Amino acid sequence: MTWLFLPILIAAAVAAFLGGRALARRRSEGQRAHSRPGQHGAYALIWTAVPALIVLIAASVFSPQVERQLMASGAPEAVQQLEHFRREAFYADARAVGAGHQTAQIWPAPYAELLPAEGQRAHRISLMLSLGGIVAAALAALLGALFVFSQIRPGMRARNRVEGWIVGALFACSAVAVLTTIGIVASLVYDSIRFFHSVPITEFLFGTQWSPQTAIRADQIGSSGAFGALPLFTGTFLIMLIAMCVAAPVGLFSAIYLSEYAGPVFRATVKPVLEILAGVPTVVYGFFAALTVGPALRTFFNTIGSWMVGGPLDGLGQYLMLVQNQMALVAGGVMGIMLIPFVSSLSDDIINAVPQSLRDGSYAMGATKSETVKRVLLPAALPGVSGAMLLAMSRAIGETMIVTMAAGLAAKLTLNPLETVTTVTVQIVTLLTGDQEFDSPKTLAAFGLGLTLFLVTLLLNIVAQRIVQTYRQQYD
Repeated sequence: MTWLFLPILIAAAVAAFLGGRALARRRSEGQRAHSRPGQHGAYALIWTAVPALIVLIAASVFSPQVERQLMASGAPEAVQQLEHFRREAFYADARAVGAGHQTAQIWPAPYAELLPAEGQRAHRISLMLSLGGIVAAALAALLGALFVFSQIRPGMRARNRVEGWIVGALFACSAVAVLTTIGIVASLVYDSIRFFHSVPITEFLFGTQWSPQTAIRADQIGSSGAFGALPLFTGTFLIMLIAMCVAAPVGLFSAIYLSEYAGPVFRATVKPVLEILAGVPTVVYGFFAALTVGPALRTFFNTIGSWMVGGPLDGLGQYLMLVQNQMALVAGGVMGIMLIPFVSSLSDDIINAVPQSLRDGSYAMGATKSETVKRVLLPAALPGVSGAMLLAMSRAIGETMIVTMAAGLAAKLTLNPLETVTTVTVQIVTLLTGDQEFDSPKTLAAFGLGLTLFLVTLLLNIVAQRIVQTYRQQYD
């Protein structure tokens, strides 16, 4: 209910802007003003809207805690004697009844008789807090408007103050981004250290057996798991390599053709169609891989294997006849199709950004168009193209749905594209699915995998940055 005040606040902010602008014009008649009337209006808008928004946000954040305390302080003795979780469940049902929702009849006497009265009390408390938040926000907006209207005069530096607010907002956004990154890294490092206290880092990085299923009790089978992540790293690298073998040449060559060879009509038609692939959800690619590409490749390899059986390549034929739908080749190939728009679109924009003077100079020296592309455009666009490839690699490393549906969950140490493999991201999702206890090596292994993935991505970014800096110095 508190956020229903937002339309009123928007209207008040617009009125403050118009009023501040009009007041600045009236007070600066015949005088030289430091700032324009619109800047005075913007300053009035800020002082009207921002304090009210702060109050609304504070009310939304702290109202649930205050409501819980008020509910607990006035609850009947029978409710207060309940266990913590049952008491919280009773309060939740009471709030639902107060809001007009129907709840299941699961409470015995006397709690079933107390529920309607507690629901009405919860409704009154919620209404009181909502009205209090609205009144406080309206009061904050009114005080802010009165303050700013008393400050408007020809000599006021409204432009500087508005720019100061804008700089502060930009700094806050930057700080949020930086602090979020620091928080993510700190969380990964902290829980990874806890994991490496239980599992040696050498076993994690170089172990060849991955079986993180540990028992809850010591008398169960499998009370100790295996946390060698090398099969996961190998599977991630294999699928990423297959995907890049599809996306890199197709995407780069299509970008070169669209940029240098295609006509305007063909380019205007094909490029939007190609970029449509970027908007397809990954689960659709997963269905496509599992239901179309996988069976097609299995039939293809089984047919080839049947031809080889009984000949000199009988062993290979027997193996090909056992190929199933799920394999690294299916996941990598479909993932490469998904990555084509990223490589193509970015590479096309980068190639078009190469100065025309480089092309003209190459043609003036007698070079053909293909020689110009190979010896001038691609070296000049290499920093941006490497960034596009890095983006595609990062997307391939972080993809989960396609791998889950098309490559399986078997952690195998193999580089055979016809085998089922799994990746780091798939195992992170598997480890953190469902109710987990964050004190066991099984769950904490997800943070070790996440930290390793983060460090690998960081290393790729550093390498790409070095490439960009090296070639930028040559072509600036």
